[in-house]
Amino acid sequence: MSRILATGLKAPPRHAPRKLATTADVVQLQRMLTHALVRPLTRDEGLQEKWLDGRPMAEVADGFIKSNDRLTAFERLQLYNRMYWFRLLDVMHDDNPGLRALLGDRKFVKLIEAYLAKYPSRSFTLRNLGSRLAQFIGEQPRLTAPHTALARAVARFEWAQTVAFDAGSIPVLTAADLKLTPPSRLKIALQPYLSLLAPGWPVDDYVIAVKRRDALRTEASNAVDSARATKRRRQLPRPCRGRIYLAVHRYHNRLFYKRLERPAFLILAALAAGRPLAAAVAAGGCGLRPAQVSQWFALWMELGWLCRQE
Repeated sequence: MSRILATGLKAPPRHAPRKLATTADVVQLQRMLTHALVRPLTRDEGLQEKWLDGRPMAEVADGFIKSNDRLTAFERLQLYNRMYWFRLLDVMHDDNPGLRALLGDRKFVKLIEAYLAKYPSRSFTLRNLGSRLAQFIGEQPRLTAPHTALARAVARFEWAQTVAFDAGSIPVLTAADLKLTPPSRLKIALQPYLSLLAPGWPVDDYVIAVKRRDALRTEASNAVDSARATKRRRQLPRPCRGRIYLAVHRYHNRLFYKRLERPAFLILAALAAGRPLAAAVAAGGCGLRPAQVSQWFALWMELGWLCRQE
């Protein structure tokens, strides 16, 4: 893994520029440093001793990092390599309590290290760090076996919470908007922060139970010796299979999970796919009562989920 280029990063130059005379020189230096920072730590949580092409890392570091009277170039670079990884691991630890509980701490860390080695941070905000985690779990199923499908479902659910918390919003649909276009041609969009999920497990109940357990554990750690509190940590049973339909959203700046009936989920999914209103309602299946559909739409409009599609 240490010699594989991170996805999306251009290959670094063989040598760092001798001086920064042009913008191109700065770009080359940045690329060199980026590849050094995102390389996975060793088992001893240190900077790897070999560069991508097999040269000693100390030799490569001397080419673009200055030593001082306390630290060598290798040691200085190692500090930043460690800070990069420790910060990102902390973020993923906090953002994925359900996945961490499902896999266990050691297996979770191994998964996240492999994920970040392939998909390093490419955004100015750490908010986007876990956007491809569910995809990566599918690409590397051995890292979560034998519970890969469940792990992907939990990862999708926890990413949906991040989306719901701080994704943008657009003006909501009004009753006047509904009168402007016939239902056969009217297209309704959903808020960007709304995620529709159909996991094969009750992942909402599971993650809520994990957060409640961890909150109780924190309270216990504040009251007694942390080592004793850790011993009392309760392993939660994995959820049993069960088809549910979920909307993960926010309301008045608070995060919510809402279970949906299957026809309601199908209607919302059809709207999200860009189907006109009449076709989306038909996607809900036969036997729907107009009063029931009207009640759903009234609730969705009250929650601010529906928007006029431009």
